[in-house]
Amino acid sequence: MDISSKIAQLSTPLGNLRGIGPLGFENGDPSQGPGLFNRIISTTIGVMTMAAAIFLLFQIILAAYSWMNAGGDKAAIEDARKKIINAIIGLTIVIAAIFLLDLVGTLIGFPYITNPEEFITNITR
Repeated sequence: MDISSKIAQLSTPLGNLRGIGPLGFENGDPSQGPGLFNRIISTTIGVMTMAAAIFLLFQIILAAYSWMNAGGDKAAIEDARKKIINAIIGLTIVIAAIFLLDLVGTLIGFPYITNPEEFITNITR
């Protein structure tokens, strides 16, 4: 045995160092993996949609403030109106993308494309 393999086998005391918790299925059933993946994807999509909604609200507030401070200036009012319209169009695109993905999945024969758990379960059958 060389020295590097002996060093790698030494126990190193870490004190009170702890991880953030179990990150896998150390004591669980591995067949629950697709469900965990589904929850992660669903949560991510939900968080991103909420972030888009909060951004919409922020943009509308800023545009409304610009509109109020326009002082009758037609160009400033038009700019504020365009910001509001663009914010609404942006949120509409984010929400429509989810439905479009589902539609495309159904049309090409993957009806479970927005449900990764069902998708993985059907692939492994």
